[in-house]
Amino acid sequence: MYLSVQLSYYPLADDFKPVVKEVVKRLEATGLEVHPNRMSTQLFGEFDAVMAALSEVMKWSFETHGKAVFTANFLEGDRRPR
Repeated sequence: MYLSVQLSYYPLADDFKPVVKEVVKRLEATGLEVHPNRMSTQLFGEFDAVMAALSEVMKWSFETHGKAVFTANFLEGDRRPR
């Protein structure tokens, strides 16, 4: 099953931009199709791969940078921009 996700990440830190860029870089390293923009990051891939990547990156974020807010919208199917 293919999954499309819109993910927003809000680290609770004063200097948040480098932290956001680091999370996006880690998502890109998972091999998923990743489209970052100014408002959110879209992820596309097989359900299990997307969920595993999100779990890994979120855990790493909390362990490394502390408190943060992740918001996500999940849509079954391929909603990649054409």
